[in-house]
Amino acid sequence: MKIAIVEDDINMRKSLEIAFEDYKKYEIITFKNAIDALKKIDSTFDLIITDINMPKMDGIEFVNKLDGKYEVIIMTANATLGRAIESIHLGVKDFLLKPFEIDTLIKAIERSSKVQEVTKKVLSKKVEHDDFIASSDALEKIKKMAKKAASSDASIMLLGESGVGKEVFANFIHKNSPRAKKPFIALNMAAIPENLLESELFGFEKGAFTDASEKKIGKFESADGGTIFLDEIGEMPFTLQAKLLRALQEKEIQRLGSSKTIKIDIRVVSATNASITSMIQNNQFREDLYYRLNTIPINIPPLRKRIDEILPIASSALESNIKKYSLEELSFSKEAKEALISYKWPGNIRELLSVVERASILCEDNIITPDDLFLESRGLSSMSNIEKMEKELIIEVLLEMKNDLDASSKKLGMSNENLNEKMKKYNIGE
Repeated sequence: MKIAIVEDDINMRKSLEIAFEDYKKYEIITFKNAIDALKKIDSTFDLIITDINMPKMDGIEFVNKLDGKYEVIIMTANATLGRAIESIHLGVKDFLLKPFEIDTLIKAIERSSKVQEVTKKVLSKKVEHDDFIASSDALEKIKKMAKKAASSDASIMLLGESGVGKEVFANFIHKNSPRAKKPFIALNMAAIPENLLESELFGFEKGAFTDASEKKIGKFESADGGTIFLDEIGEMPFTLQAKLLRALQEKEIQRLGSSKTIKIDIRVVSATNASITSMIQNNQFREDLYYRLNTIPINIPPLRKRIDEILPIASSALESNIKKYSLEELSFSKEAKEALISYKWPGNIRELLSVVERASILCEDNIITPDDLFLESRGLSSMSNIEKMEKELIIEVLLEMKNDLDASSKKLGMSNENLNEKMKKYNIGE
């Protein structure tokens, strides 16, 4: 098993190199920073182990750059617990709090190895949950609003935490609109390098730049007649926002390297979990573009406010995993169900699906227990400790920002609404 360890602390890095000398079955290659690692990591690596707090590029950005291609284990100290929680949102399934024993890390590696071993046996493509699996009063209320908005041609902005199902809602809006038989094109702004984003959106002509060996049709042109979904719109570079605004206002685009304009007929649905109003105040997002995109705002509630959906989603995911991995029949124990319901799900539905998939593979018996969910052992549902540290983190940031909610929410990486909810939850400022 080939493992990359990314750690800027030379003492920690050397300690791990020495510790792994006793584990010959693992080929360990260490890197002092994420930028160096990205240059060398290729398809031969089976696992990435990375610190979060590093210079040049932190662990969260690094994981983003890996684009879900590798299993990742995060190492972090208590001071960066907030970033560890953010890593869960990105799909990281294991993180270790420093300091830890080498045996703890080896167990995490073995869990990852087992998941990969079973996954490689799957011949079919990964099953995507692209429709609503369950329902609740909160969800039905939002679906009703989305369906009504779908009948118009107005731009819609989907708001909500990471993992709540914004792309599912965008698809739902498209399928219930007059454009349903036309293309639905989704684009994640955070997943595309800034220097490639313009050509990805609007396309380019042959010879437009050095590597432009042939013409390329952009996403806007491909979506003509249908719907384009711009996820993580807050990540769009400020320099490109004026071109997007013009495309929306004039209903035309211009490929790179061309003087010719092309008429387009599209419906735009955008999504964000960032505070766009704070970004406007900080001159990071154009106010006129925001109002153009935000004609109809729809706020999708987090999973913790849709508790009735947790067990049906978990059961549906379990059935899918049984078929996908050719497993024996599995079911949740009463205690596991209670653990699923009591957990706060900071990563929402995306995290729930990930936890169930992992439990399905690692379960030793036919009954999934709380231990199989790895909520307690990985610190994910030890909520008294996490909530305590999250509360301390929020208080620390609020003090640093002199109780400026906009600045605090930006630094914490959450919306103003989410920060207000947490302040009420932890009785901060009352």
